[in-house]
Amino acid sequence: MDMEESAQSSSEQQRYNPAEIEPKWQARWDADASLYAAQGHDCGKPKFYCLEMLPYPSGQLHMGHVRNYAIGDALARFMWMRGYNVLHPMGWDAFGLPAENAALKNNTPPAEWTLANIAAMRRQMRRMGLSYDWTTELTTCLPEYYRWNQWFFLKMYERELAYRKKSKVNWCPECQTVLANEQVIDGRCWRHEDTVVELRDLTQWFLRITKYADELLSGLDTMDGWPEKVRTMQRNWIGRSEGALVDFNVSETAEKITVFTTRVDTIFGATSVQLAPEHAVAKSFASCNPLLASQIDQMLAQQKSAREAGDLGAIEKHGVDTEKFAVNPFNGELVPIWVANYILADYGTGAIMSVPAHDERDFEFAAKYGLPVRRVIVPNQVTDDSQQLPYLAEGDSSLVDSGKWTGMLCADAQQNMATFSKENGFGTATVTYRLKDWGVSRQRYWGTPIPMVYCTNGHAGTEPGGVVPLPEGALPVVLPPQVEITQQGGSPLGRVEEFVNTTCPVCGGPARRETDTMDTFVDSSWYFYRYTDAKNSSMPFDAAKANYWFPIDQYIGGVEHAILHLIYSRFWTRVMRDLGMVSNDEPAARLFTQGMVIKDGAKMSKSKGNVVSPDLMIERYGADATRMYALFAAPPDRDLEWQEEGVAGISRFLARVYRLTMKYATSAKDATGSAPTAEAKLLRTLHQTIAKITDDFSGRWHFNTCIAAIMILVNEIAAAELLMDAGKISGTAITDVFRNLTLMLAPFAPFLAAELWEQLGGQGAVFRVAWPVADVELAREAEIKIPVQVNGKLANVVTVPAGSDEATIQAAAQADAKVTARMVGKTVVKVIVVPGKLVNIVARHGSSECARRWIC
Repeated sequence: MDMEESAQSSSEQQRYNPAEIEPKWQARWDADASLYAAQGHDCGKPKFYCLEMLPYPSGQLHMGHVRNYAIGDALARFMWMRGYNVLHPMGWDAFGLPAENAALKNNTPPAEWTLANIAAMRRQMRRMGLSYDWTTELTTCLPEYYRWNQWFFLKMYERELAYRKKSKVNWCPECQTVLANEQVIDGRCWRHEDTVVELRDLTQWFLRITKYADELLSGLDTMDGWPEKVRTMQRNWIGRSEGALVDFNVSETAEKITVFTTRVDTIFGATSVQLAPEHAVAKSFASCNPLLASQIDQMLAQQKSAREAGDLGAIEKHGVDTEKFAVNPFNGELVPIWVANYILADYGTGAIMSVPAHDERDFEFAAKYGLPVRRVIVPNQVTDDSQQLPYLAEGDSSLVDSGKWTGMLCADAQQNMATFSKENGFGTATVTYRLKDWGVSRQRYWGTPIPMVYCTNGHAGTEPGGVVPLPEGALPVVLPPQVEITQQGGSPLGRVEEFVNTTCPVCGGPARRETDTMDTFVDSSWYFYRYTDAKNSSMPFDAAKANYWFPIDQYIGGVEHAILHLIYSRFWTRVMRDLGMVSNDEPAARLFTQGMVIKDGAKMSKSKGNVVSPDLMIERYGADATRMYALFAAPPDRDLEWQEEGVAGISRFLARVYRLTMKYATSAKDATGSAPTAEAKLLRTLHQTIAKITDDFSGRWHFNTCIAAIMILVNEIAAAELLMDAGKISGTAITDVFRNLTLMLAPFAPFLAAELWEQLGGQGAVFRVAWPVADVELAREAEIKIPVQVNGKLANVVTVPAGSDEATIQAAAQADAKVTARMVGKTVVKVIVVPGKLVNIVARHGSSECARRWIC
């Protein structure tokens, strides 16, 4: 072989080819099931539970998914290298409407469609090199998982946390099912942004999440590791209000109207009582008043239109006087009863006392209809604007024209009047919440069957048609595999006679199964506990294992789940705690909400038609470049604007790393080292990079700047290439640089890191090698630059040895020509030296002699 052929062969050997490197390493990793497996809870190591929210198996991953998973994967690999016992699992949120809708569209059974998608997405995740422990994989649509949904439901039923009632529920015409309040966004379905949600009266199953409302609210104050944005969203959703319930009797009838008010101190200013159009008393009045009935129908139509517009709060306020009166229980005054379109039946009690002088909404309504405005609250300190109405303040304010409470401070009156109402039998102090109980019934096939039957004949303690819970031994209630799915006539399960018809577990007589299935958010409310003991067939999980791993150390997912999955999972954790299954109150110690991937001005999603497949990017540039771009293009909490050229740029950078490392992988032994300044600079950059990345993983998570720091290090290596070729940098330094460079790449580009580690002679899996430790002395800069200001304006920047004292820094400033030029004709008043940061010279115009003294 001649020299030209030899050079060509060497060049080919140093060419970065991810299409060869990555499949080779993935095959090795796939062959070792224990590679990413966590150790037992008794291993003695500190634990780290790293978790990304489990995906819905919609068919294919896109770059939005890749970004989420790349963040978690980098963190898991880093924590392994820090010596932690890491749990990093993955599973599938496999029940839900998309699978059922796809079955309707494609004439494919939901199970077949879902399991095929899982296989495809699992393949993509493996090809991405994601470090999941597949031995803990779970799939929520399989009976071995959802039997425990049913088990939890029975436990909640025993404790009266699961119950059935008829109520107004949210109905999505597109989904053909009920939605929980949390699944209605601006009056529309959370899955169908253009579909207006309707209100229907249905008998449904609910979970009593409101029992934990106070605890869910107060717990937010302890969750420092969660974004404040998420905590604020949950506080607002829970919506705690302290106030009083007060009964207004309807004049000349036995009916009463209960109102909730946070300002019972203003009740002497109430000039009307207003009802929602659907309030029972309004319906009673309308039953014998056709005109009122017609007007109420018009208001219901107005509410519907406002709901369709997505802003009920902006509804133009209309009302009608019923010509009936209610009795104010505090003073016996008769106040007119109105029906108003801006009062909602499902908010509070569906009725309010209207106090126009002290409420903006009531003031607007009173002005429109000429209702009286009666002031009963005044400020203790009168100012020009305190006479304006409505007057809303309660602090430093007192009552007037309020009977025996006149002169009392508002806060004292609120407490005293609530007590008075309770003592006299027409009210009580209370707390209300915006949060409502979680409606979990769904009229669809593809979900967990609810483990209840209805005894046809009835028996002791149960009326005919009454609810009977199944015994635990009857679980799981398995979904029938072949069901004709239509969106007509309620749940598809209701048409499957062999499923519906059963026997009562108590009396043995005929019974009918519940045909509603559970909300898909039941599946995701506790899945992360199952990961800790995924193969347990006798209980949901072993408490000792769960208590070792929980709380989750780092949870990663989208902010869109703040008042859906995240609030439900907090509730479920407390239920399990009260069942004695876990010892933690909150599921996750830290939560990270990543930014979205944006393409063509919109969030990347299949519904937008703007997805980019990672398969295509991997084919062109490799998995390492694809995932590394997702971490580099923007800070992880910010939105990322997709640019394919960015992936290509990362691929070129990795090729450069590969070329340099392969070139020096075996040549370090020939170096002698006689360029100490260059070597010191190279090692300084190396250890500064180690320090920066270590700090970022521990705090800010600015992975983009971590990768930028690695790029700076590689530039420094390339700048020293001629010196390394000439043997001017020691073999020890070269070895340190390339080994540590490879270790720092491992969380971001694991395939390339594994290949380079092997080429460098490293032993074992690269992400099980100890993370490098920065040497503070080697990282210290030899020289530092100090800005010098004269009277606050920058004169120049001087360079001094690192660690210089004040005298040395001042001397350097005095010697600088540009600074000296600024001092001509001035007298120095003061010199302020901030070591390592700044010199500021305060000077004023003076004699040239003074200036000469400064120069000297």
